[in-house]
Amino acid sequence: MSSEFVRGLTCRLCGKRYPKEALNFCTEDFGPLEVEYDYEAIGRSLRRETLERRPRTMWRYRELLPIDGEPTVGLQVGGTPLVKANRLAEALGVRELYIKNDAVNYPSLSFKDRVVAVALSKAVELGFDTVGCASTGNLAGSVAANAAAAGLEAYVLIPDNLEQGKVLGATIYGAKVVAISGNYDHVNRLCSQIAFRFGWGFVNVNLRPFYAEGSKSMGFEIAEDLGWRAPDHIVVPMAGGSLIGKIHKAFKELEGLGWIDPVCTRMFGAQATGCNPITNAVKTDAKRIKPVRDPRTIAKSLAIGDPADGFFASKLMKETGGWGEDVDDEAIIDAMKLLAETEGIWAETAGGVTLAVTRTLIEQGKIDRDGSTVVCITGNGLKTQEAVIDRIARPPVIRPTLAEFESLIGASPAEAELAPAGA
Repeated sequence: MSSEFVRGLTCRLCGKRYPKEALNFCTEDFGPLEVEYDYEAIGRSLRRETLERRPRTMWRYRELLPIDGEPTVGLQVGGTPLVKANRLAEALGVRELYIKNDAVNYPSLSFKDRVVAVALSKAVELGFDTVGCASTGNLAGSVAANAAAAGLEAYVLIPDNLEQGKVLGATIYGAKVVAISGNYDHVNRLCSQIAFRFGWGFVNVNLRPFYAEGSKSMGFEIAEDLGWRAPDHIVVPMAGGSLIGKIHKAFKELEGLGWIDPVCTRMFGAQATGCNPITNAVKTDAKRIKPVRDPRTIAKSLAIGDPADGFFASKLMKETGGWGEDVDDEAIIDAMKLLAETEGIWAETAGGVTLAVTRTLIEQGKIDRDGSTVVCITGNGLKTQEAVIDRIARPPVIRPTLAEFESLIGASPAEAELAPAGA
């Protein structure tokens, strides 16, 4: 199993190595830690035909995920559809468009189930019985749900202005949910103090190196569902900035195994204009990420003003020939409606950000209309109803008579009689 394949942790800045432990920063330079694998051993052990016989969950790629032995949490996570979006492609004027729809991920309807499944499986391995997270919403629900199923005590800390659906989506599972007066960055700093004070396993603090690796499964699934190839372009929402890098890492790992052709995917990042530290760095060619101290956007799940992986995300977009773009709240809502009306997919506000940015990039000529493009939808619209509830027409109310219905649709009795039986 993967205990043979995970060597330990490595600092992304200086390269110093650490054992497999609950630590997220280098003690020499405070650089972030990354999981290090023995890819030669993985290549000798794993064959594509073996993987294809496994269940359609994220754990079919378990040799490339940082757990020892069998996973213990989130066994049904992943395997979400890659939808060929022909109607949306026509609306946007592109040839080949796909939606990676993690809005239907199990159990909490977001891509965060992937990272949480890995982090909590690792927490069990390391002997934690209490876990937690700092969250802008989706992570809260995922940690609460998966911790409940695993019998772990959970503390979930959130900003005090989150959408009610996301607050309920964490509280219902019995987690101890605590709202903090402030934004995500205030919450995250407090969680770091709590994790080290009480010795708990916080998924995006001391367990972050393992947690982040779960995002790779999204990239593995995209490549497999495209017939073992990487797309020409991929558009990814960015909050902390980790997801975009892990999807690219997944493609490069498959390339290294010889399973796909050399990766030429251009990586595009999407943010809301009201909280755009990463895209601002890309567009201004800044060498450092300038934090946004007061995020103001309806896309609350992306409202991280000081993103932990912002530097690496901006660097990746430039290196791959991609770009970073941001959009305002009006464009976000319009894109949510467009996706729903063309493909029957109700995304949360982060999905509206991603699609609106995709449309902008196409109009700017940065995405080739003849290439293949994947748009990543990471959460479900049921969680952010407040954003659109006043923008959707309320249904008309009529009496239960055929005459009133005909009047409503503007059909005369004569026209109704002439209509085909199946109309």
